[in-house]
Amino acid sequence: MKPVRLSAHAQSYIWKRGFTADEVESAIYNSPWQPAELGRLECRMDFAFGREWNGKVYQTKRIRPIFVEEANEILVITVYAYYF
Repeated sequence: MKPVRLSAHAQSYIWKRGFTADEVESAIYNSPWQPAELGRLECRMDFAFGREWNGKVYQTKRIRPIFVEEANEILVITVYAYYF
């Protein structure tokens, strides 16, 4: 497997959107990839959450990384997190 690297942009959103690098890596390695805008790729993975986020308790967190597959690595451009 190619290593996964988060861009500076993706890293800057870790705390704001509430995801971890491990969750992103797990989603990329274990979920089907789909085409995204601008020739990029995306995938989605749900994680059990059961905690508070922004004042409300959510049972599930969905991680959606947007990335490109390069010759020697997978570069994550940004990551979206959804809570429900």
